[in-house]
Amino acid sequence: MSKAQQAPSPREGGVVAAMSALILAVLLAALDQTIVSTALPRIAEDLHGFDDIAWVSAAYLLASTAVTPLWGKLGDMFGRKRLYLASTTIFLAASVACGLARTLPELIGARVLQGVGGGGMIVLTFALVGDIVAPGERGRYQGMFGSVYGVASIVGPLLGGVFTDQLSWRWAFLINLPFGVVALAVAARALPAATRGARARIDYPGATLLAGIATGLVLVTSFGERWGWGSPAIIGLILATAALALLLLPVERRAAAPVLPPAMLGSRTVVFSSLIGFFANAAMFAVLVYLPTYLQIVHGVSATLSGVSMLPLVAGLVISQSLAGRWAAHAGRLRAILLAGLAANLAGLLLLGTIGGTTSTLVLSVYFLITGVGIGMVPMVVLTTVQNSVPAADLGAASAVVTFARSIGAAFGVAVFGTLLNTGFADRTRALPAAGGFDAARPDTIGRLPGALRETALDAFAHATAAGYLWMAPALAAGILLAVFLKPASRSSAGAAVATARVAEDDVRTDTGQADRDTGDKGPIAA
Repeated sequence: MSKAQQAPSPREGGVVAAMSALILAVLLAALDQTIVSTALPRIAEDLHGFDDIAWVSAAYLLASTAVTPLWGKLGDMFGRKRLYLASTTIFLAASVACGLARTLPELIGARVLQGVGGGGMIVLTFALVGDIVAPGERGRYQGMFGSVYGVASIVGPLLGGVFTDQLSWRWAFLINLPFGVVALAVAARALPAATRGARARIDYPGATLLAGIATGLVLVTSFGERWGWGSPAIIGLILATAALALLLLPVERRAAAPVLPPAMLGSRTVVFSSLIGFFANAAMFAVLVYLPTYLQIVHGVSATLSGVSMLPLVAGLVISQSLAGRWAAHAGRLRAILLAGLAANLAGLLLLGTIGGTTSTLVLSVYFLITGVGIGMVPMVVLTTVQNSVPAADLGAASAVVTFARSIGAAFGVAVFGTLLNTGFADRTRALPAAGGFDAARPDTIGRLPGALRETALDAFAHATAAGYLWMAPALAAGILLAVFLKPASRSSAGAAVATARVAEDDVRTDTGQADRDTGDKGPIAA
Protein backbone atom coordinates (compact mmCIF):
# COMPACT_ATOMS: atom_id res chain seq x y z
CA MET A 1 0.00 0.00 0.00
CA SER A 2 1.40 3.41 -0.96
CA LYS A 3 1.96 6.25 1.50
CA ALA A 4 -0.81 8.17 -0.16
CA GLN A 5 -3.19 5.30 0.59
CA GLN A 6 -2.02 4.95 4.19
CA ALA A 7 -2.20 8.59 5.21
CA PRO A 8 -5.43 10.57 5.39
CA SER A 9 -5.92 13.19 2.74
CA PRO A 10 -5.34 16.85 3.66
CA ARG A 11 -9.08 17.35 3.41
CA GLU A 12 -9.78 14.52 5.86
CA GLY A 13 -7.14 15.83 8.25
CA GLY A 14 -8.67 19.30 8.03
CA VAL A 15 -12.13 17.96 8.78
CA VAL A 16 -10.86 16.08 11.84
CA ALA A 17 -9.07 19.17 13.17
CA ALA A 18 -12.04 21.43 12.49
CA MET A 19 -14.47 19.01 14.10
CA SER A 20 -12.26 18.66 17.17
CA ALA A 21 -12.20 22.44 17.65
CA LEU A 22 -15.95 22.74 17.11
CA ILE A 23 -16.76 19.90 19.51
CA LEU A 24 -14.61 21.49 22.22
CA ALA A 25 -16.31 24.85 21.69
CA VAL A 26 -19.80 23.32 21.89
CA LEU A 27 -18.77 21.51 25.07
CA LEU A 28 -17.71 24.77 26.71
CA ALA A 29 -20.82 26.68 25.58
CA ALA A 30 -23.14 23.86 26.68
CA LEU A 31 -21.41 23.45 30.04
CA ASP A 32 -21.94 27.11 30.87
CA GLN A 33 -25.70 26.61 30.69
CA THR A 34 -25.59 24.22 33.66
CA ILE A 35 -22.21 24.40 35.42
CA VAL A 36 -23.25 27.23 37.74
CA SER A 37 -26.36 25.49 39.11
CA THR A 38 -24.54 23.80 41.99
CA ALA A 39 -22.35 26.86 42.60
CA LEU A 40 -25.22 29.34 43.02
CA PRO A 41 -25.51 29.12 46.83
CA ARG A 42 -21.79 29.87 47.26
CA ILE A 43 -21.92 32.66 44.67
CA ALA A 44 -24.87 34.25 46.50
CA GLU A 45 -22.98 34.04 49.77
CA ASP A 46 -19.73 35.52 48.40
CA LEU A 47 -21.36 38.29 46.36
CA HIS A 48 -24.18 39.06 48.82
CA GLY A 49 -27.07 38.66 46.39
CA PHE A 50 -29.48 35.91 47.42
CA ASP A 51 -32.56 37.73 46.12
CA ASP A 52 -31.30 38.03 42.52
CA ILE A 53 -29.15 34.90 42.27
CA ALA A 54 -31.55 33.24 39.78
CA TRP A 55 -30.47 35.81 37.20
CA VAL A 56 -27.00 34.24 37.03
CA SER A 57 -28.51 31.28 35.15
CA ALA A 58 -31.36 33.14 33.47
CA ALA A 59 -29.05 35.84 32.04
CA TYR A 60 -27.02 33.30 30.07
CA LEU A 61 -30.08 31.45 28.77
CA LEU A 62 -31.81 34.71 27.90
CA ALA A 63 -28.88 36.18 25.97
CA SER A 64 -27.91 32.98 24.15
CA THR A 65 -31.49 32.39 23.00
CA ALA A 66 -32.15 35.97 21.96
CA VAL A 67 -29.09 36.28 19.71
CA THR A 68 -29.28 32.85 18.08
CA PRO A 69 -31.24 33.92 14.95
CA LEU A 70 -29.04 37.00 14.44
CA TRP A 71 -25.79 35.02 14.63
CA GLY A 72 -27.16 32.52 12.13
CA LYS A 73 -28.17 35.17 9.62
CA LEU A 74 -24.98 37.20 10.01
CA GLY A 75 -23.02 34.02 9.36
CA ASP A 76 -24.95 33.54 6.11
CA MET A 77 -24.24 37.12 5.06
CA PHE A 78 -20.64 37.70 6.17
CA GLY A 79 -19.11 34.25 6.42
CA ARG A 80 -19.54 31.78 9.25
CA LYS A 81 -15.86 31.37 10.08
CA ARG A 82 -15.20 35.00 11.00
CA LEU A 83 -18.46 35.21 12.97
CA TYR A 84 -17.61 31.97 14.77
CA LEU A 85 -14.18 33.27 15.76
CA ALA A 86 -15.77 36.52 16.94
CA SER A 87 -18.42 34.76 19.05
CA THR A 88 -15.77 32.50 20.62
CA THR A 89 -13.63 35.51 21.48
CA ILE A 90 -16.62 37.22 23.12
CA PHE A 91 -17.37 34.07 25.09
CA LEU A 92 -13.81 33.74 26.39
CA ALA A 93 -13.53 37.42 27.33
CA ALA A 94 -16.85 37.22 29.17
CA SER A 95 -15.73 34.04 30.96
CA VAL A 96 -12.76 35.93 32.38
CA ALA A 97 -15.08 38.77 33.43
CA CYS A 98 -17.37 36.25 35.18
CA GLY A 99 -14.44 34.72 37.03
CA LEU A 100 -13.22 38.13 38.21
CA ALA A 101 -16.64 39.61 39.08
CA ARG A 102 -16.68 41.42 42.45
CA THR A 103 -20.44 42.01 42.72
CA LEU A 104 -23.56 40.16 41.61
CA PRO A 105 -24.55 42.85 39.04
CA GLU A 106 -21.07 42.54 37.49
CA LEU A 107 -21.47 38.76 37.28
CA ILE A 108 -24.95 39.00 35.75
CA GLY A 109 -23.73 41.51 33.16
CA ALA A 110 -20.78 39.28 32.29
CA ARG A 111 -23.15 36.29 31.99
CA VAL A 112 -25.24 38.22 29.48
CA LEU A 113 -22.14 38.84 27.38
CA GLN A 114 -21.09 35.23 27.81
CA GLY A 115 -24.52 34.12 26.57
CA VAL A 116 -24.15 36.34 23.50
CA GLY A 117 -20.92 34.57 22.63
CA GLY A 118 -22.11 31.11 23.62
CA GLY A 119 -25.27 31.38 21.53
CA GLY A 120 -23.19 32.26 18.49
CA MET A 121 -20.76 29.41 19.10
CA ILE A 122 -23.53 26.80 19.19
CA VAL A 123 -25.60 27.89 16.20
CA LEU A 124 -22.57 28.67 14.01
CA THR A 125 -21.01 25.34 14.89
CA PHE A 126 -24.08 23.48 13.67
CA ALA A 127 -24.11 25.58 10.49
CA LEU A 128 -20.37 25.07 9.91
CA VAL A 129 -20.93 21.30 9.93
CA GLY A 130 -23.19 21.90 6.93
CA ASP A 131 -20.32 23.74 5.22
CA ILE A 132 -17.67 21.15 5.99
CA VAL A 133 -19.41 17.84 5.27
CA ALA A 134 -21.72 16.61 2.54
CA PRO A 135 -25.47 16.35 3.20
CA GLY A 136 -25.35 12.57 3.40
CA GLU A 137 -22.72 12.68 6.17
CA ARG A 138 -24.24 15.44 8.28
CA GLY A 139 -26.27 13.14 10.50
CA ARG A 140 -23.17 11.24 11.61
CA TYR A 141 -21.24 14.37 12.53
CA GLN A 142 -24.21 16.16 14.09
CA GLY A 143 -24.65 13.10 16.29
CA MET A 144 -21.25 13.77 17.84
CA PHE A 145 -22.32 17.27 18.83
CA GLY A 146 -25.60 16.01 20.21
CA SER A 147 -23.75 13.56 22.43
CA VAL A 148 -21.47 16.32 23.70
CA TYR A 149 -24.47 18.56 24.39
CA GLY A 150 -26.32 15.88 26.33
CA VAL A 151 -23.29 14.83 28.35
CA ALA A 152 -22.54 18.47 29.19
CA SER A 153 -26.04 18.85 30.60
CA ILE A 154 -25.29 16.17 33.19
CA VAL A 155 -21.58 16.77 33.77
CA GLY A 156 -21.99 20.55 34.16
CA PRO A 157 -23.57 20.54 37.63
CA LEU A 158 -21.04 17.95 38.82
CA LEU A 159 -18.08 20.04 37.67
CA GLY A 160 -19.63 23.12 39.23
CA GLY A 161 -19.88 21.31 42.55
CA VAL A 162 -16.30 20.03 42.37
CA PHE A 163 -14.89 23.47 41.53
CA THR A 164 -16.93 25.11 44.27
CA ASP A 165 -15.96 22.60 46.96
CA GLN A 166 -12.32 22.01 46.02
CA LEU A 167 -11.18 25.29 44.43
CA SER A 168 -13.56 28.21 43.95
CA TRP A 169 -16.77 28.84 42.07
CA ARG A 170 -14.76 31.25 39.90
CA TRP A 171 -13.06 28.28 38.23
CA ALA A 172 -16.41 27.28 36.75
CA PHE A 173 -15.81 30.24 34.42
CA LEU A 174 -12.02 30.55 34.29
CA ILE A 175 -11.61 26.94 33.15
CA ASN A 176 -13.03 28.02 29.78
CA LEU A 177 -9.97 30.09 28.98
CA PRO A 178 -7.23 27.47 28.36
CA PHE A 179 -9.52 25.08 26.49
CA GLY A 180 -11.23 27.89 24.60
CA VAL A 181 -7.96 29.39 23.41
CA VAL A 182 -6.91 26.01 22.03
CA ALA A 183 -10.26 25.60 20.24
CA LEU A 184 -9.98 29.14 18.87
CA ALA A 185 -6.46 28.60 17.53
CA VAL A 186 -7.32 25.29 15.87
CA ALA A 187 -10.54 26.67 14.39
CA ALA A 188 -8.71 29.67 12.93
CA ARG A 189 -6.43 27.33 11.01
CA ALA A 190 -8.72 24.42 10.19
CA LEU A 191 -12.11 25.94 9.34
CA PRO A 192 -12.79 26.61 5.65
CA ALA A 193 -12.19 30.14 4.42
CA ALA A 194 -15.06 32.49 5.13
CA THR A 195 -17.39 33.14 2.23
CA ARG A 196 -19.85 35.99 2.03
CA GLY A 197 -23.43 35.63 1.00
CA ALA A 198 -25.41 38.20 -0.93
CA ARG A 199 -24.66 41.72 0.30
CA ALA A 200 -27.67 43.29 1.93
CA ARG A 201 -28.60 45.49 4.82
CA ILE A 202 -28.86 43.79 8.18
CA ASP A 203 -32.44 43.17 9.23
CA TYR A 204 -32.29 45.16 12.46
CA PRO A 205 -36.08 45.34 12.96
CA GLY A 206 -36.46 41.59 12.51
CA ALA A 207 -33.53 40.88 14.82
CA THR A 208 -34.96 43.23 17.44
CA LEU A 209 -38.38 41.61 17.29
CA LEU A 210 -36.88 38.14 17.61
CA ALA A 211 -34.76 39.22 20.55
CA GLY A 212 -37.88 40.65 22.19
CA ILE A 213 -39.83 37.45 21.58
CA ALA A 214 -37.00 35.34 22.98
CA THR A 215 -36.69 37.63 26.01
CA GLY A 216 -40.40 37.36 26.75
CA LEU A 217 -40.48 33.59 26.37
CA VAL A 218 -37.41 33.00 28.54
CA LEU A 219 -38.61 35.38 31.26
CA VAL A 220 -42.04 33.77 31.35
CA THR A 221 -40.66 30.23 31.54
CA SER A 222 -37.85 31.10 33.96
CA PHE A 223 -39.79 33.25 36.42
CA GLY A 224 -43.43 32.23 35.92
CA GLU A 225 -43.58 30.20 39.11
CA ARG A 226 -41.49 32.65 41.14
CA TRP A 227 -43.51 35.72 40.15
CA GLY A 228 -46.83 33.87 39.91
CA TRP A 229 -48.34 32.58 36.66
CA GLY A 230 -51.34 34.85 37.11
CA SER A 231 -49.35 37.91 38.17
CA PRO A 232 -49.59 41.15 36.17
CA ALA A 233 -45.89 40.86 35.25
CA ILE A 234 -46.24 37.40 33.68
CA ILE A 235 -49.53 38.17 31.95
CA GLY A 236 -48.05 41.40 30.60
CA LEU A 237 -45.00 39.53 29.29
CA ILE A 238 -47.20 36.94 27.58
CA LEU A 239 -49.30 39.62 25.88
CA ALA A 240 -46.24 41.64 24.83
CA THR A 241 -44.54 38.53 23.43
CA ALA A 242 -47.65 37.59 21.47
CA ALA A 243 -47.86 41.13 20.04
CA LEU A 244 -44.22 41.00 18.91
CA ALA A 245 -44.81 37.60 17.31
CA LEU A 246 -47.73 38.99 15.29
CA LEU A 247 -45.50 41.81 14.02
CA LEU A 248 -42.64 39.53 13.00
CA LEU A 249 -43.97 38.01 9.77
CA PRO A 250 -45.02 41.32 8.12
CA VAL A 251 -41.64 42.83 9.02
CA GLU A 252 -39.71 39.86 7.64
CA ARG A 253 -41.68 39.93 4.40
CA ARG A 254 -40.51 43.50 3.77
CA ALA A 255 -36.88 42.89 4.73
CA ALA A 256 -34.22 42.69 2.03
CA ALA A 257 -32.31 40.03 3.98
CA PRO A 258 -34.70 38.73 6.67
CA VAL A 259 -33.24 37.10 9.76
CA LEU A 260 -35.90 34.41 9.36
CA PRO A 261 -36.75 34.11 5.64
CA PRO A 262 -40.55 33.77 5.29
CA ALA A 263 -40.11 31.25 2.48
CA MET A 264 -38.09 29.01 4.75
CA LEU A 265 -40.64 29.36 7.54
CA GLY A 266 -43.28 28.30 5.01
CA SER A 267 -41.52 24.95 4.60
CA ARG A 268 -43.39 22.15 6.36
CA THR A 269 -40.08 20.37 6.92
CA VAL A 270 -38.60 23.36 8.76
CA VAL A 271 -41.73 24.09 10.81
CA PHE A 272 -42.48 20.48 11.79
CA SER A 273 -38.83 19.72 12.56
CA SER A 274 -38.52 22.81 14.75
CA LEU A 275 -41.67 21.89 16.67
CA ILE A 276 -40.38 18.34 17.14
CA GLY A 277 -37.13 19.82 18.47
CA PHE A 278 -39.13 22.01 20.86
CA PHE A 279 -41.15 19.12 22.29
CA ALA A 280 -38.17 16.75 22.46
CA ASN A 281 -35.98 19.29 24.24
CA ALA A 282 -38.76 20.10 26.71
CA ALA A 283 -38.88 16.44 27.72
CA MET A 284 -35.11 16.05 27.57
CA PHE A 285 -34.33 18.87 30.00
CA ALA A 286 -37.13 17.85 32.34
CA VAL A 287 -35.26 14.56 32.61
CA LEU A 288 -31.70 15.89 32.76
CA VAL A 289 -32.41 18.62 35.30
CA TYR A 290 -34.78 16.88 37.71
CA LEU A 291 -33.68 13.25 37.81
CA PRO A 292 -30.51 14.15 39.77
CA THR A 293 -32.74 16.06 42.20
CA TYR A 294 -34.92 12.98 42.64
CA LEU A 295 -31.84 10.83 43.28
CA GLN A 296 -30.37 13.25 45.80
CA ILE A 297 -33.58 13.87 47.77
CA VAL A 298 -35.30 10.48 47.64
CA HIS A 299 -32.31 8.12 47.57
CA GLY A 300 -30.06 10.37 49.64
CA VAL A 301 -27.02 10.28 47.35
CA SER A 302 -24.52 13.09 46.89
CA ALA A 303 -24.39 15.31 43.82
CA THR A 304 -21.41 13.32 42.55
CA LEU A 305 -23.10 9.94 43.06
CA SER A 306 -26.29 11.21 41.41
CA GLY A 307 -24.17 11.89 38.33
CA VAL A 308 -22.73 8.37 38.51
CA SER A 309 -26.27 6.98 38.76
CA MET A 310 -27.12 8.84 35.56
CA LEU A 311 -24.38 7.09 33.58
CA PRO A 312 -26.81 4.58 31.98
CA LEU A 313 -28.75 7.54 30.57
CA VAL A 314 -25.51 9.08 29.26
CA ALA A 315 -24.48 5.75 27.74
CA GLY A 316 -27.81 5.37 25.98
CA LEU A 317 -27.65 8.94 24.73
CA VAL A 318 -24.11 8.66 23.33
CA ILE A 319 -24.65 5.28 21.69
CA SER A 320 -27.99 6.22 20.11
CA GLN A 321 -26.61 9.56 18.85
CA SER A 322 -23.80 7.76 17.09
CA LEU A 323 -26.01 5.04 15.62
CA ALA A 324 -28.71 7.48 14.54
CA GLY A 325 -26.11 9.58 12.73
CA ARG A 326 -24.76 6.55 10.90
CA TRP A 327 -28.20 5.27 9.97
CA ALA A 328 -29.20 8.68 8.68
CA ALA A 329 -26.03 8.88 6.57
CA HIS A 330 -26.31 5.45 4.98
CA ALA A 331 -30.04 4.78 4.83
CA GLY A 332 -31.43 8.28 4.67
CA ARG A 333 -34.40 7.21 6.78
CA LEU A 334 -34.63 10.38 8.81
CA ARG A 335 -38.33 10.13 9.59
CA ALA A 336 -38.04 6.51 10.71
CA ILE A 337 -35.18 7.44 13.05
CA LEU A 338 -37.16 10.35 14.47
CA LEU A 339 -40.19 8.13 15.10
CA ALA A 340 -38.07 5.46 16.76
CA GLY A 341 -36.30 8.02 18.96
CA LEU A 342 -39.48 9.79 19.99
CA ALA A 343 -41.17 6.47 20.74
CA ALA A 344 -38.26 5.32 22.91
CA ASN A 345 -38.23 8.69 24.68
CA LEU A 346 -41.97 8.44 25.32
CA ALA A 347 -41.54 4.91 26.65
CA GLY A 348 -38.81 6.20 28.96
CA LEU A 349 -41.06 8.96 30.29
CA LEU A 350 -43.89 6.51 30.91
CA LEU A 351 -41.50 4.23 32.79
CA LEU A 352 -40.21 7.16 34.84
CA GLY A 353 -43.85 7.84 35.62
CA THR A 354 -43.86 4.65 37.72
CA ILE A 355 -40.90 5.46 39.99
CA GLY A 356 -41.41 5.67 43.75
CA GLY A 357 -39.48 6.03 46.94
CA THR A 358 -38.27 2.42 46.93
CA THR A 359 -37.52 1.88 43.23
CA SER A 360 -34.28 -0.12 43.03
CA THR A 361 -31.07 1.10 41.45
CA LEU A 362 -31.20 -1.67 38.84
CA VAL A 363 -34.72 -0.75 37.73
CA LEU A 364 -33.79 2.93 37.60
CA SER A 365 -30.74 2.11 35.48
CA VAL A 366 -32.91 0.28 32.93
CA TYR A 367 -35.35 3.20 32.81
CA PHE A 368 -32.49 5.67 32.44
CA LEU A 369 -30.95 3.65 29.60
CA ILE A 370 -34.20 3.51 27.62
CA THR A 371 -34.78 7.24 28.16
CA GLY A 372 -31.22 8.04 27.09
CA VAL A 373 -31.59 6.03 23.90
CA GLY A 374 -34.71 8.01 23.03
CA ILE A 375 -33.17 11.36 23.89
CA GLY A 376 -30.10 10.68 21.79
CA MET A 377 -31.86 9.75 18.57
CA VAL A 378 -33.81 12.97 18.08
CA PRO A 379 -32.04 16.37 18.30
CA MET A 380 -29.31 16.11 15.69
CA VAL A 381 -31.53 14.17 13.27
CA VAL A 382 -33.97 17.09 13.47
CA LEU A 383 -31.17 19.53 12.65
CA THR A 384 -29.89 17.38 9.78
CA THR A 385 -33.40 17.13 8.33
CA VAL A 386 -33.73 20.92 8.27
CA GLN A 387 -30.22 21.54 6.89
CA ASN A 388 -30.82 19.10 4.05
CA SER A 389 -34.04 20.90 3.12
CA VAL A 390 -32.62 24.41 2.52
CA PRO A 391 -30.03 25.86 0.15
CA ALA A 392 -26.49 26.47 1.38
CA ALA A 393 -27.12 30.22 1.61
CA ASP A 394 -29.69 29.59 4.35
CA LEU A 395 -27.80 27.04 6.46
CA GLY A 396 -27.13 29.56 9.21
CA ALA A 397 -30.70 30.81 9.38
CA ALA A 398 -32.09 27.27 9.27
CA SER A 399 -29.75 26.09 12.02
CA ALA A 400 -30.75 29.13 14.06
CA VAL A 401 -34.47 28.32 13.74
CA VAL A 402 -33.95 24.81 15.10
CA THR A 403 -31.55 25.97 17.83
CA PHE A 404 -33.97 28.73 18.84
CA ALA A 405 -36.88 26.27 19.06
CA ARG A 406 -34.81 23.82 21.09
CA SER A 407 -33.61 26.53 23.50
CA ILE A 408 -37.15 27.72 24.15
CA GLY A 409 -38.24 24.09 24.50
CA ALA A 410 -35.57 23.48 27.14
CA ALA A 411 -36.64 26.53 29.15
CA PHE A 412 -40.30 25.55 28.75
CA GLY A 413 -39.68 21.96 29.86
CA VAL A 414 -37.71 22.96 32.96
CA ALA A 415 -40.28 25.58 33.96
CA VAL A 416 -43.36 23.42 33.41
CA PHE A 417 -41.89 20.37 35.09
CA GLY A 418 -40.68 22.46 38.03
CA THR A 419 -44.19 23.82 38.49
CA LEU A 420 -45.75 20.36 38.23
CA LEU A 421 -43.23 18.93 40.71
CA ASN A 422 -43.55 21.67 43.31
CA THR A 423 -47.33 21.82 43.06
CA GLY A 424 -47.67 18.04 43.25
CA PHE A 425 -45.35 17.79 46.24
CA ALA A 426 -47.09 20.62 48.09
CA ASP A 427 -50.51 19.02 47.48
CA ARG A 428 -49.30 15.66 48.82
CA THR A 429 -47.70 17.07 51.98
CA ARG A 430 -50.06 19.82 53.13
CA ALA A 431 -51.25 17.63 56.01
CA LEU A 432 -47.73 17.14 57.36
CA PRO A 433 -46.76 19.29 60.35
CA ALA A 434 -44.17 22.05 59.97
CA ALA A 435 -41.73 20.12 62.14
CA GLY A 436 -38.44 21.92 62.64
CA GLY A 437 -39.08 24.27 59.74
CA PHE A 438 -40.48 21.87 57.14
CA ASP A 439 -42.19 23.77 54.31
CA ALA A 440 -44.51 21.90 51.94
CA ALA A 441 -43.57 24.38 49.21
CA ARG A 442 -39.86 23.52 49.53
CA PRO A 443 -38.75 19.90 48.98
CA ASP A 444 -35.26 20.71 50.32
CA THR A 445 -36.73 20.97 53.85
CA ILE A 446 -37.77 17.29 53.96
CA GLY A 447 -34.75 16.46 56.08
CA ARG A 448 -36.18 18.54 58.94
CA LEU A 449 -39.01 16.05 59.49
CA PRO A 450 -38.71 13.22 62.03
CA GLY A 451 -38.37 9.59 60.89
CA ALA A 452 -41.80 8.32 59.80
CA LEU A 453 -42.96 11.71 58.56
CA ARG A 454 -39.76 12.10 56.56
CA GLU A 455 -40.41 8.78 54.81
CA THR A 456 -43.93 9.95 53.96
CA ALA A 457 -42.56 13.18 52.51
CA LEU A 458 -39.89 11.36 50.49
CA ASP A 459 -42.54 9.07 49.03
CA ALA A 460 -44.65 12.13 48.19
CA PHE A 461 -41.71 13.76 46.39
CA ALA A 462 -41.03 10.57 44.41
CA HIS A 463 -44.67 10.31 43.31
CA ALA A 464 -44.78 14.02 42.44
CA THR A 465 -41.71 13.51 40.24
CA ALA A 466 -43.30 10.50 38.56
CA ALA A 467 -46.55 12.38 37.97
CA GLY A 468 -44.58 15.24 36.39
CA TYR A 469 -43.09 12.87 33.81
CA LEU A 470 -46.51 11.48 32.98
CA TRP A 471 -47.75 15.03 32.41
CA MET A 472 -44.79 15.67 30.07
CA ALA A 473 -45.58 12.60 27.96
CA PRO A 474 -48.17 14.36 25.75
CA ALA A 475 -45.42 16.67 24.47
CA LEU A 476 -43.61 13.69 23.00
CA ALA A 477 -46.88 12.28 21.69
CA ALA A 478 -47.33 15.57 19.81
CA GLY A 479 -43.80 15.19 18.45
CA ILE A 480 -44.60 11.70 17.19
CA LEU A 481 -47.72 12.98 15.44
CA LEU A 482 -45.69 15.70 13.72
CA ALA A 483 -43.01 13.19 12.69
CA VAL A 484 -45.66 10.98 11.07
CA PHE A 485 -46.55 13.83 8.71
CA LEU A 486 -42.96 15.02 8.24
CA LYS A 487 -41.64 14.48 4.72
CA PRO A 488 -37.88 15.04 4.66
CA ALA A 489 -36.84 16.04 1.15
CA SER A 490 -33.51 15.81 -0.56
CA ARG A 491 -31.44 18.92 -0.18
CA SER A 492 -31.59 19.67 -3.87
CA SER A 493 -35.35 19.45 -4.26
CA ALA A 494 -36.15 21.31 -1.05
CA GLY A 495 -33.52 23.91 -1.76
CA ALA A 496 -34.98 24.50 -5.18
CA ALA A 497 -38.45 24.93 -3.72
CA VAL A 498 -37.23 27.50 -1.23
CA ALA A 499 -35.27 29.29 -3.92
CA THR A 500 -38.39 29.45 -6.10
CA ALA A 501 -40.39 30.88 -3.22
CA ARG A 502 -37.68 33.46 -2.68
CA VAL A 503 -37.92 34.55 -6.28
CA ALA A 504 -41.62 35.12 -5.75
CA GLU A 505 -40.87 37.18 -2.64
CA ASP A 506 -38.33 39.22 -4.57
CA ASP A 507 -40.98 39.93 -7.20
CA VAL A 508 -43.36 41.14 -4.52
CA ARG A 509 -40.68 43.51 -3.22
CA THR A 510 -39.72 44.75 -6.69
CA ASP A 511 -42.05 47.72 -6.70
CA THR A 512 -41.00 48.99 -3.29
CA GLY A 513 -37.30 48.37 -3.86
CA GLN A 514 -36.86 49.38 -7.50
CA ALA A 515 -35.99 53.00 -6.79
CA ASP A 516 -33.30 52.01 -4.32
CA ARG A 517 -31.81 49.45 -6.67
CA ASP A 518 -31.67 51.96 -9.48
CA THR A 519 -29.51 54.22 -7.32
CA GLY A 520 -27.14 51.40 -6.37
CA ASP A 521 -28.80 50.28 -3.14
CA LYS A 522 -29.07 46.57 -2.48
CA GLY A 523 -32.72 46.54 -1.58
CA PRO A 524 -35.36 48.15 0.59
CA ILE A 525 -34.53 48.90 4.18
CA ALA A 526 -36.13 46.42 6.55
CA ALA A 527 -38.83 48.16 8.47
